[in-house]
Amino acid sequence: MIHRIYSSLASFKSLDLKPGLNVLIAKKEAGATDKQTRNRAGKTSLIEIVHFLTGSDVGRDSLFRSEALAAASFGMAFDLSGEQLRVERSGHQKAKIHVEGASFLNGKTSLSNSEWVELLGEKMFGLRQVPDADGRVPTFRSLFAYFVRRQLSGAFTTPEKQATMQQAGDYQVALLFMLGLDWKIASDWQKVRDREKTLAELKKAAAVGAFGSIVGKASDLRTQLTVAEARLTDIKTQVAAFRVLPQYAELEAEANQLTRAINDLSNANVIDAATIGDLDRALKAEAPPSPADLQNVYAEAGIALPDLAIKRYEDVRRFHESVIRNRRDYLAGELDAAKQRVTARDQEKLRLDGRRATVMAVLQSHGALEQFSQLQGEAGRIEAMVESLRQRFEAAEQLEGTKNELEIERNHLTLRLRRDFSEQRARLSEAILAFEETSRSLYESAGSMTVEETSNGPTFQFPMQGSRSKGIKNMQIFCFDMMLMRLCARRGVGPGFLIHDSHLFDGVDGRQLISALKVGAETAKELGFQYLVTMNEDDAFKETVSGFDLRDRVLPTVLTDAEESGGLFGFRF
Repeated sequence: MIHRIYSSLASFKSLDLKPGLNVLIAKKEAGATDKQTRNRAGKTSLIEIVHFLTGSDVGRDSLFRSEALAAASFGMAFDLSGEQLRVERSGHQKAKIHVEGASFLNGKTSLSNSEWVELLGEKMFGLRQVPDADGRVPTFRSLFAYFVRRQLSGAFTTPEKQATMQQAGDYQVALLFMLGLDWKIASDWQKVRDREKTLAELKKAAAVGAFGSIVGKASDLRTQLTVAEARLTDIKTQVAAFRVLPQYAELEAEANQLTRAINDLSNANVIDAATIGDLDRALKAEAPPSPADLQNVYAEAGIALPDLAIKRYEDVRRFHESVIRNRRDYLAGELDAAKQRVTARDQEKLRLDGRRATVMAVLQSHGALEQFSQLQGEAGRIEAMVESLRQRFEAAEQLEGTKNELEIERNHLTLRLRRDFSEQRARLSEAILAFEETSRSLYESAGSMTVEETSNGPTFQFPMQGSRSKGIKNMQIFCFDMMLMRLCARRGVGPGFLIHDSHLFDGVDGRQLISALKVGAETAKELGFQYLVTMNEDDAFKETVSGFDLRDRVLPTVLTDAEESGGLFGFRF
């Protein structure tokens, strides 16, 4: 329980609390104007002080970092793990917690805020014994917020959530832990949600923009990867069989030179072949005139040239035969020379072609170092392309296949949860009956709490007649919190106190309000916890109920906004 809440501010209205129900009243003074309400009296600030002293974050817009309060320290004396200790904290040294009074502190008087939160989690909820998990785990701040609900966080919206922005995974883990069920199932469910969120973002990115062209379809990438892997295997085989020839360039130049020489010889043979043809035809066409023709020509010459001395016919005939013979000998000699040249060239071509064949065989069985380097570079390029395609293919397969895997995982988790509900039926029934018992004490038609195993984890519903009204919804929260206090008391965990801001009772019928306070007082007395309520005076005393006088539970300190010193801090800022 909380014994005292105080501050270094001289004007602060310290609160001394007692066991059971404690009611802090904010009243409207007689003669106060309509603008002088109770809304700035400090009821909600009391809730913030308790959170401040139990390790809440202190952002730039925090009440305790305001110019008026930053230098002030606030303190609370309360019971923790069976011992009373005092804790103090200030806004300007928000990371430093001053503690004293309990033996388990081992003489330490100063803790960091994270150390303080860890200590509170261990002593209030036994969280040090919670095994490590990859997903969400119960945390002190998440659990504690159910026992001191904050209006600023939207804690009075629905029973199962202590903040409007609280995610399903967080409240499912917290509630299964406090109900004594297997909270690790809810933790695993959050992992599935996180993976689904990532998958949805990846699919969205893959559908549009550059990422779509990077990933692509699994079927297309499978084909590209198969072809690229085959190409890589082939080129690696070539690299493994490659033999480097140092004289490759010289032999390659010799082979080119041999080819040019062979071509030159072939061209020369073509010319000589044409010459041989011409000479052969000339020999065949080289026929001398017949003796009769020669005699006729000689006779006609004697008639035509009577005055000239004409040689004798025999001399002319012998000269003619000599000319014909010389002509044929010349043609035969040229023909024979041409044929010899062709034969010599053919022999040289055979020699050169043999050498070229030898050189080409060497070149074909070996390679140049430059070629080997190029081949290695090509192998590296294709290997990088194969790896890129493989990663893209795996990503595409994951995108297309993870959805089915997650559906299977959801079904598996649903079965785990159903089995846990069956095995822990007694604990679940205890919670359901505790909620129903509190509800029955407030309404003729009692409300109920149902916990259902769904494909999205455990869901909590609170069917109650007229539950659409704000007042009925708030009473669902009241019943839920009383149920948690009952379960925690039986398990020996929790802070040992419950604090309700006046916002919980907004819209609640006067008869249900006073009945709720009576139930709260009786439950606190039965279970031995402290119940602190902040209320407006005109709401508190609208109705009465037999056997219960609320005035006996009202704290001596009364808040008002009718004057500047009437609020919790004793001044306005």
